Amino acid sequence: MEIPVYLFTGFLESGKTKMITETMADKRFQNKERTLILVCEEGIEEYDTAKFSGKVFVENFENEEDISTEKLSALLKKHNADRVMVEYNGMWNIGTFYDALPENWFVYQEVMCVDSGTFEVYNANMRTLMYDKLSGCSVVFFNRCSDSTDVMKLHKEVRAVSRTVGIVYEYTDGRIQQDNIEDPLPFDINAPVIEIADRDYAIWYRDMSEDMKKYIGKTVRFKGIAARDSSLGGGEFAFGRMVMTCCEADTSFHGLIAKGKTDFEVKNGDWLLIEAVLKKEKHKMYGGYGPVLQIVKAERTEAPENPVASFV
Repeated sequence: MEIPVYLFTGFLESGKTKMITETMADKRFQNKERTLILVCEEGIEEYDTAKFSGKVFVENFENEEDISTEKLSALLKKHNADRVMVEYNGMWNIGTFYDALPENWFVYQEVMCVDSGTFEVYNANMRTLMYDKLSGCSVVFFNRCSDSTDVMKLHKEVRAVSRTVGIVYEYTDGRIQQDNIEDPLPFDINAPVIEIADRDYAIWYRDMSEDMKKYIGKTVRFKGIAARDSSLGGGEFAFGRMVMTCCEADTSFHGLIAKGKTDFEVKNGDWLLIEAVLKKEKHKMYGGYGPVLQIVKAERTEAPENPVASFV
C-alpha cells in the first residue's frame, strides 16, 4: 500500500501549522483515512486533533538526526495511518527527509509557507536553506501580505530559483491572489539561431532542463568551457558553465554532451563559442536520454568577464 505524504516546509512561524490545520478542515480532504502528522519544530500554535474529523495522530521530531526510515515506518505502523502530513523544520535540510522515506511512501505534494514580512531577511542570511526549500516545492504561499508588499520582488526571487513553481499570495484581509506575472525569456527561442548571452546561460540551462522538448531541433549559440573525460567517446566532450545556484559554496558544472568535428583539438578547460543543434539522444552520461549538442561551428574564445554563471 502506497502512503501519500503532504510535505509543508518553511521557517519558524511561517504559517505551516495554520495551513495544515486548514487543509485538515477542508471538506475535500476529510474522509475516513487515518492521518499521521509529523511535527519537526515547536511553534506557538499547536494541533487540536479533537477539531479534526477522522482519526488524527501527532508525533514530534526534536532533532534532524532522529529522522530515519525505521522511525518513520514504526510511527506509521503504530497508528496504522493511511497518509502522512509533515510540518518540516526550515533549518533542516530537506534531503534528510527524502533520504529517509520508506519505500512505499511518496511525496504527493510539497508546499512551502513563507511569511512575506520576514522573507527578505531569511533569504539574505539563510540563502542556502531558502533555496533548499524553494527548489523542490510545487507551490510557495506568501502569507501575511498587505497592499504595500512588493509582490514583484517576491516573484523575482522565486523565479531566480525555479520557473515552474506556483506562487500564491495570501493577504491579511483574507484575499488570495494567484501569481500571474509573465516572465519573458531573455532570448528569442524562435530565432534561426538562439543567442544565449553570457549573463543568461544559467536561465537558459534551467529552462532547457525543465522543458527540453521546445529546444529539440533548434540551433543555439553560446560560450562555455569544455570538459574532456576519458570515459567519453571520440569527438565528445561535456560543454557548459560553472553555475552558482544559491551561494558561492553551491557552485557546480552545468553542461551538456557536445559532439561533432572541429577544426582544432578541443582540450580540457578550453573556452569555446559553439553553434550547435540540440538533439535528444541516449547517452551513458545521462543514464538514459538527454540533451546533446551536435556541433555546427566552434571556435576558441576568451573567458567571459564573470566565468561563473548565476540566476541573478
